[in-house]
Amino acid sequence: MKKWLSLAAALLLIGTLTGCGTDGTNGTNGTNGTAGVDGSDGTDGTDGTDAGTVTLKFDELSVPTTTTQKMSIRTSTSVEYENGNTDTIGFTKLISASTTNNGETFGLLKDSTDTAITYSDASPFICDGANGNALGSGLDHSSIIQQSGRIFMVSQFECEVGAMYGMELSQDSTTGELAVLDDSLTYISQKDGFGGWVHCAGVTTPWESHLGSEEYEPDARTVEEDLNTTTMLTGNSYYDEVTKYYWNDENNSNADANNNPYYYGYIPEVSIDASADTPVYSYTKHFSMGRAAWELAYVMPDERTVYMSDDGTNVGFFMYVADTTQDLSAGTLYAAKWVQTSAVGTDGGSADIEWIRLGHSDDATIKALVAAQPVFSDIFDTEDMNSSYECPTEGFTAVNTAMGAECLKVKTGQETAAAFLETRRYAAVLGATTEFRKEEGITYNAQDGILYVAMSEVKKGMEDGSSQDNGGNNDIRLAKNSCGVVYALEVAGASETPVDTDDTEIDSSYVVKNTQAEIIGKASSYAEGSDYEAYTCSINSIANPDNLTFLDGKNTLIIGEDTGKHPNDFVWSYDVKTKNLTRIVSTPYGSETTSPFWYEDINGFGYLSLVTQHPFGEVSSSDVDYSLSTEASATQKQSSVGVVGPFINW
Repeated sequence: MKKWLSLAAALLLIGTLTGCGTDGTNGTNGTNGTAGVDGSDGTDGTDGTDAGTVTLKFDELSVPTTTTQKMSIRTSTSVEYENGNTDTIGFTKLISASTTNNGETFGLLKDSTDTAITYSDASPFICDGANGNALGSGLDHSSIIQQSGRIFMVSQFECEVGAMYGMELSQDSTTGELAVLDDSLTYISQKDGFGGWVHCAGVTTPWESHLGSEEYEPDARTVEEDLNTTTMLTGNSYYDEVTKYYWNDENNSNADANNNPYYYGYIPEVSIDASADTPVYSYTKHFSMGRAAWELAYVMPDERTVYMSDDGTNVGFFMYVADTTQDLSAGTLYAAKWVQTSAVGTDGGSADIEWIRLGHSDDATIKALVAAQPVFSDIFDTEDMNSSYECPTEGFTAVNTAMGAECLKVKTGQETAAAFLETRRYAAVLGATTEFRKEEGITYNAQDGILYVAMSEVKKGMEDGSSQDNGGNNDIRLAKNSCGVVYALEVAGASETPVDTDDTEIDSSYVVKNTQAEIIGKASSYAEGSDYEAYTCSINSIANPDNLTFLDGKNTLIIGEDTGKHPNDFVWSYDVKTKNLTRIVSTPYGSETTSPFWYEDINGFGYLSLVTQHPFGEVSSSDVDYSLSTEASATQKQSSVGVVGPFINW
C-alpha cells in the first residue's frame, strides 16, 4: 500500500513592542496572518510485505570471463531473506548421461521391444547432446517426486527416440544433500504409448507424478506425401531415425512394425508406486490433451486445468480442463485467440485472450484412433492457395501454422480426429491464433493470480506484416525482439464467469483473460576484444528465455535461457515486486539451462533443480570461444542434472 505524506504550513504573525529602559506596556495582539501555501508532498512510502511472504535476494553471480568460469557450472553462493536469515548454497550434481547404475546406462535408447538400440558396430545409441550419437539435445527435464516417504527422480531425454529413466534418491537428514542411490536406475518403457519422442520440459504434478512432453511432432501431411513405401523412410530425419531404430532396428525382432506420425506429439505422465521395496513406474500417454510440439504442460492449483506451450514458429497456446481432479485422461481442449490491445509495433505488447473450444474426449477414444494408423488425408481435404493467399473454393479455410500456409477443410465426421490429432491446424481453422514464436516455459504465481509464459523470441508470425502471416489472421502485430519476452497472463477472478467464444461457460476457476509483457529482452553490442564481445543481448537481462519456475510466497520468478546470444547461458532470479533481475547461475559454453524447477519442501529442505544440456554442443567455428569446445573432455560434455541449494532457513 502506498503511503502519501503531505505538509500543511500556516504562518501566524504576532505583533510585539520592545521599549528602552523600563518595560513599556504590552501592545495589543496583531491580527492573524494569511495562511501559507501547502508544502510539497512527501516521497512514497515503501510497499508493505504481503502476509505470509518472505522475500529473498541471491548474491549476484558475475558474467564468466576466464576459461575456467566459461567451462564450469557456477551458482550464487548465498541467499538472504527479508526475515534476516541467510543460507549458503551451491550446486550438487546428481547424475550425468552415460552413467551406469543397476545394470542400466543413463540415456541409452531402447527399441519397441525395450531392447537396447545399437549400431551395426555394436556401439550403444546414447542421447547425450554433444557427446551422444543420437539426433537430439540430450537429457532434459527431471522431476523430483516424493512417494511413501521416499524420494525419486524421473528424467526424460530429448532425442528422436525419447527415453525416460527413474531412480531413487537419498537425502542427508542434517545437511539436506541429495544423491542417487546405487542399484536404483530403472528404464521406463513407453511401448504402450507407441514409444517416446523428443521429450522436452516437464513438471512434478501437485499429486507427485512426472508430467512430460513430446516436442516437434512430425508433420503427417509431408510424411504421407513423401513416404517411400519400400524403405518406409520420408526424408524427415527425426521420423526416419525412429523408423529405423525404434521400430525396425536390425538387432531386434520387431522389424515388421510400421511407424506413424500420429504416434507422437502428446503429453506423457509417469506415476510411481513405492509401496514395495522395488518401485513400480507406470507410464501413460495422454492422447486427449491434444497433439502439437509440446514444450510443457503446467498444472494449475485446481489440479485439473493445464496450460500447454507449443514450441516452434507459428504455433498456438492451449488450455486443457480435465473432467476430474488429478486425472488427465479425459477433458476439454481449448485454443487461445490473441486480441491485441497495445499499438501495432509495440515491443512486447499486450492483449486480451479469448478461448476457442476444440472438443472433448478421453485417452482411450483418441488412442483407438491412433492405433488405426490414420493418414493426414483421412482428416483433411486440401487445395492450393491463390497468389493472394486465399482459398479459391468455398468451405476451405486459409491458415498459416508451423506446417506452413495451407487451405484446409475438415472432412465430414472427422472433427474429433482433427481436434486431437491435428490440434494446431484445427485451432487455426476455427480462428485461434497460430502466430506465436517459440513458446517455452510456464509457471504460476498463485499469490497474484498471474501465469507466466516465456516467448524465446518475438519475431516471424508475431511481427506485423511478416511473411509468416500470409494466409493467417495476423492477430499479433508486435515489434521484432530477438532476445525474447516473458509474459504475465492474468487469471480471471473468483467473481468472474469465463466463457468461450461460443459464450459457453468454461468449467475452470483458472482461466487466463489477458496478457502483457513483464520482462523484455534487450539487444546489445559490446566492443570487439572486450570480455563481452560475443554477447548480442544485454549481459544484464534475459536472452531467449526458456523454462520458468516460481517460488511461492517469495515474489521470485526463476528464468532459464536457451540462447546463443549469451555464449554462457544464465539462470535469473526476478523479483516480481521490485522488478530487479539477478544472475544466479551460469552454465558451460554452448549449453542450455533446461527445466529449472522449485521444490519448496522435501523433508524440510528446498531445492532448485537444474539440467545442463549439451555442454559445448551449440557452437560454431566462428564463435569467439570456439576453442573451448575442442578443449573440453568427454566428461565435461556430458549432460547432467543436479540441484541448487539446499534452502534451509527460508
